[in-house]
Amino acid sequence: MTTVTENFEGFHLHYLISQPKEYPEKTKAIVLLHGTGSNEEDMFGLATSLPDDYLIISARAPFVIGERRYTWFMVDFSSGRPVIDVEQELKSRKMLAAFLINLKRVYKIDELFVGGFSQGGIMSYSIGLIWPHLVQGIFALSSRILPEIRPSVKKDDALQQVPVFIAHGIHDLTLPVLYAREARAYLEGLNIYPSYHEYEMGHQIKEVELLDLVNWLGRYDAQPPV
Repeated sequence: MTTVTENFEGFHLHYLISQPKEYPEKTKAIVLLHGTGSNEEDMFGLATSLPDDYLIISARAPFVIGERRYTWFMVDFSSGRPVIDVEQELKSRKMLAAFLINLKRVYKIDELFVGGFSQGGIMSYSIGLIWPHLVQGIFALSSRILPEIRPSVKKDDALQQVPVFIAHGIHDLTLPVLYAREARAYLEGLNIYPSYHEYEMGHQIKEVELLDLVNWLGRYDAQPPV
């Protein structure tokens, strides 16, 4: 894999990209989104664990909260439940949508999956559920679906064609596993049947989880159970 750093005019988000060893007939890409307080290098470290026939792109969130620390939106936990900065989330969501459109145009991408960890998974849900035509699939690692976006989600055929992969640690103290279970129930109410996984872990990413993700990418596992 070849690694380059670019920031094309019009993208408005910094990102890292890894080229596939060989381009298949269709150009496929995975866009990775990091959690709050991290940066694009964090998720880019997963590139070697993902299929080598994909473009792997890791984007940096737009809001700075410290040295090499970024966020998609600020969150207040003082009430015991996360309260988001709605304006920042909306701005990030719109920037990401434009970013994906530009990526598809510049790299001539035929199939694009978007996913991330924690807040990056939140943004992946928001993008894929509100604008399902932009993606071929969503994966959310240790994440949740924002209640604020639900009025913008349209239950239609386009949405029901988007496969979803959910992974969460049962010992997660940052975003308890209840959020993953709520996300699964919400998606099933939209006639979306995610590939759902719980693990003996906290708020983290483990190798077994990545193996399950790679298997899911290989089969687009989003069909209702029989």
